[in-house]
Amino acid sequence: MIASFPELYKADLLKAIDSIDLENVTAAIEILKQAREQDRRIFVCGNGGSASTASHFVCDMIKGASFKRDKRFRVMALTDSLPTITAYSNDVSYECVFVEQLKNFAEPGDVLIAISGSGNSPNVLRAVEYANSIDCRTIALSGRDGGQLGPLAQLNILAANPHMGRIEDAHMIVMHMLCYYFMDTEKSTFPTPA
Repeated sequence: MIASFPELYKADLLKAIDSIDLENVTAAIEILKQAREQDRRIFVCGNGGSASTASHFVCDMIKGASFKRDKRFRVMALTDSLPTITAYSNDVSYECVFVEQLKNFAEPGDVLIAISGSGNSPNVLRAVEYANSIDCRTIALSGRDGGQLGPLAQLNILAANPHMGRIEDAHMIVMHMLCYYFMDTEKSTFPTPA
């Protein structure tokens, strides 16, 4: 019997998830812990579906991993200021939309999480180059063979699959691993409402 499309998609997605190096995910958790303890900022960027993943991650970290906690995450998605992104895209270039925001906010010791399924998005690459140049910690979520982004970032979490949908699915799972580490393993110091 021929497998259905959902069965094939699920099987390929499981392969993409299996390709993720969990030691790198654990290393990313440690970087985020350090950033929180040292009151460092965490920036996240990506295009298209990866922009959505960046925004979702920041939402989870600001609420789920920070609400009613003694120490909170200082995290922002560089994808979320539509006026800033469109102004730079229109007046300068789309390639600079993330790096120019970093120039306003990023300091040595901060963290940049850069998401690109292809690993070759010029605006994401420019952001990582700048973050590296000012001694930020850089984490990539890449796909396929990592593209240019994988070796450029200090830590690369690769979803080794050729299909963009499966890569994006795997990246969202990685982001949930990061968020839910803090949400599920660390308890709030405040009482839970009845």
